[in-house]
Amino acid sequence: MSTEHDHVRELLAAWAVGALLPGDEKRVPLHLAECESCAAEAERLRETVRLLDGHHRAGGAASGAAAGHPTELGGGADPVMGGASRTHANGTASVLALALRSRPAAPRVAAHAAPYAGAVSGLRALLRELETHGAWGTPVVHDWDVHGTVAHLIAADEHLARRLGLDTRVPDAHGAEEAPWEEAWSARTADVIAYEHERAPEQTVATWAGQAAALLATPEARDPELAAHATTLMGVRLPVADHFVVRAFETWIHTDDIGRALGLAVPPPPDAHLGQLVRLAVRILGLALGPAAPPVLFALARGGDDAQWVLGSEDEPVRAELVLDPVDFCLLVGGRYAPEEVPRGATGDAAAVQQVLERAASLAWL
Repeated sequence: MSTEHDHVRELLAAWAVGALLPGDEKRVPLHLAECESCAAEAERLRETVRLLDGHHRAGGAASGAAAGHPTELGGGADPVMGGASRTHANGTASVLALALRSRPAAPRVAAHAAPYAGAVSGLRALLRELETHGAWGTPVVHDWDVHGTVAHLIAADEHLARRLGLDTRVPDAHGAEEAPWEEAWSARTADVIAYEHERAPEQTVATWAGQAAALLATPEARDPELAAHATTLMGVRLPVADHFVVRAFETWIHTDDIGRALGLAVPPPPDAHLGQLVRLAVRILGLALGPAAPPVLFALARGGDDAQWVLGSEDEPVRAELVLDPVDFCLLVGGRYAPEEVPRGATGDAAAVQQVLERAASLAWL
């Protein structure tokens, strides 16, 4: 039977992001004044949210990025996504693009969790625009609207959250996952989206943001040694550190999906974070191709002289060279480009290049 302590503990993430319902606004502070363990957990979550919002930037200045204050944002060229500059529909799009570009890179987490922290911060900045302008029902991707896309991220992040000992934030209608992971994943996503569509979008955002904050507050987000342990999630066995990078990848992909649907420019991750996404994707692509594939020299159009790899067989000469922009490569792996459509530079064996592109696109489960 649920106790008052249990109920308030479930509300702490919403309290940390300022999303309590009116009936709980007095209830939570009263409990925190009496419960030392809940007070400590609440302060930890609030500090994570504070860092995500950029209140501890270099020099001690608070960031206006999340709030979208143009007077606090640096200038710069329009971001490039998918190899082509986007046209902003209005001034709001320009301000949002600058806000996302200026977002804090990460709270105080280890390097492996920093891309996820940055992606969460970026999506929070974008969703603040919807809190003002609505449009939650705008179609985004698959059969999801904006509201459903945020709900999908609750279900997607839940796999890592559960593995790290965090409680499920949406009731589980099917209990333990005994089906193959693809079926369990599809069913859980559908259940969470249906559940969240019965709630207000602001509640869904609070649940997603609270779960993200809790993930970033885990010991594994701060300790590389703990995050070095491998675990299998969504059919892929990786160190926990890499699963944080996967979460960053998906969060950014869906932030970009929402931005495209709304006509708002969403910059790519900062270069350091983008590099982590690319390196993990290349490693997984190499494993997927296997040692028997015709060898292809794969390079990034930007990223330094060391940003190149030989994919496929190590026992024969390179048959082809393939060059992609790192953002385009991530969009290809994320299922947002078809192999024949992604901008590329290629020479040599066209069939070997096509095999790499098709295998990269096949990795998408986002």
